[in-house]
Amino acid sequence: MTRSALISFSGGQDSTTCLFWALKHYDHVQTMGFDYGQTNHVELNCRANILQAIRNEFPEFAERLGEDAVIDVRSFGQIAQSALTGNGEKPELREGQLPTTFVPGRNLMFLTYAAARAYLRGIHDIVAGVGEADFSGYPDCRRNTLDALEQALSLGMDYPIKIVTPLMHRTKAQTWALAHELGGDRLVNFIVEYSHTCYEGDRTHHHAWGWGCGKCPACVLRAKGFEEFLAMQK
Repeated sequence: MTRSALISFSGGQDSTTCLFWALKHYDHVQTMGFDYGQTNHVELNCRANILQAIRNEFPEFAERLGEDAVIDVRSFGQIAQSALTGNGEKPELREGQLPTTFVPGRNLMFLTYAAARAYLRGIHDIVAGVGEADFSGYPDCRRNTLDALEQALSLGMDYPIKIVTPLMHRTKAQTWALAHELGGDRLVNFIVEYSHTCYEGDRTHHHAWGWGCGKCPACVLRAKGFEEFLAMQK
């Protein structure tokens, strides 16, 4: 029996790692991305480059990589405004409050669209690169939120949906370690070079851990995780 999955794929470190995880664990993997008016719009270019590079550099996975779609949901970004959708705030963490980068309902929206597409394609498993271990204050990254959504989607479509979260309890360092487990230094280097995490959309500054401004919360978390991963390898 062919095992298929649909992955919510942004082109970031986490979703790129999850894509390779899915390609290893499923026979057929489709990808889905979203243009929600994000200020780091460069991630959409990165995700296209990643998909093409997988076909060129990882032939063992190329035949498993299926259809891709990018959905225009910019109207959602106009409603759910945050530092990631251009409301004028800087991306930053705030003591006792949600980060300025929190886009209310974003992951719920992503996964609802993904579930509808999965239904039409006979796919039951949706893979998402969200997690609690490096929790930045995003309530839609918690497993109990996704359990509730999984139940609602399954009931609402009368169709079993499973939201698979390989990174749910992994720190950023452990996410780098998972990439190494899946593809060794080759895959780690691939994620460093091709994926994009920086909230500022910076692809001009290169670091050992990848491209980015090096100052925003996403870059700081990614850099810290990479340093901890390297320490784990010694």
